Amino acid sequence: MTAYATDSLATASHPNPNRPIAVWLLVCAAMVLAMAVIGAITRLTESGLSMVEWKPLIGILPPLSEAEWNRVFDLYKGTPEFRIYNSHMDLAGFQSIFWWEWFHRLWGQLIGVVFLVPFLRFWMQGRIAPDLWPKLAGLFLLGGLQGGIGWFMVKSGLVDAPNVSHYRLALHLGTAIVIYALLLRTALGLLDPLPLAGWRPETAALRRHARWSLTLVGLTIVWGAFVAGSDAGLAYNTFPLMAGHWIPPEVGTLIPWWVNPFENTAAIQLIHRALAMLTGLAVLALAGRVLHARLPGRAGRAALASAAMMLAQIALGIATLLSVVWIPVAAAHQAGAILVVSMLVWLMFELRPVGRG
Repeated sequence: MTAYATDSLATASHPNPNRPIAVWLLVCAAMVLAMAVIGAITRLTESGLSMVEWKPLIGILPPLSEAEWNRVFDLYKGTPEFRIYNSHMDLAGFQSIFWWEWFHRLWGQLIGVVFLVPFLRFWMQGRIAPDLWPKLAGLFLLGGLQGGIGWFMVKSGLVDAPNVSHYRLALHLGTAIVIYALLLRTALGLLDPLPLAGWRPETAALRRHARWSLTLVGLTIVWGAFVAGSDAGLAYNTFPLMAGHWIPPEVGTLIPWWVNPFENTAAIQLIHRALAMLTGLAVLALAGRVLHARLPGRAGRAALASAAMMLAQIALGIATLLSVVWIPVAAAHQAGAILVVSMLVWLMFELRPVGRG
């Protein structure tokens, strides 16, 4: 009998004591993914500025009386969005946009509860290892910070302009993805402390390739947030050309020139397209190298999943453009970005060096 078979039998006879903790973290990760999709729908339905108060916990209930509805509607009437775009809106119209933002905030607080209650229970039961406790506490604090970042983002659209800052939007989305990736990575480490592929010497180069690929995915997501926050996705709704040009002449119209990549809608969309193609090539090349190495364990499956999800995400991005940001497709595109991150986090875990905790 091989050593691996012996280990498998041992695992079968002695269930992993960390499995319940891992499952709990995976549930939290799934809720964060859902939160990102809910956030995308909230933004796409232009509902994100409907709640002008931030009351964590005590504000979890929606208005329950006509007087309360009128009070929150009067608060909304004082915002730039109402004055510029929605001055015709009545109470029923306000309620239609209010519910998405309320649900978005409710879901964020539910994530906090679903994380905190089992965390305290596992801790009191003595089931959290000393090296795991600070990681979980850090995740909880990061989740609380994310709530503050969300309000920081919303406030940017309540002062002068009826739009949130796309820089703050990128920070909010980026923090959500970091939380998601950490939850997933921690859960994988608890489910399978020693992946099989890490001992092979060629995995060192593959790990570097995977890190660069994940970095490119992160940059693409940031510029995707810039596209969403600046409404750049509503322009140049053709592919592969942009209004008949590979590089539209409008990309350099702002002065000084260096603000164009961050403020010019033509440049923002062009950079997002270019990053998406470059990222796609990097991930496909990584998958090919991993499959060619014929590594043991699940690394090959993770590589195939990464490549397949990357192709699907590019297709969703093109469909989002061509549909002029149709909400179901655009929301799926945001979910796809997180799933690409998921597959790469899984692949990097499978390539982890032996002995890393």
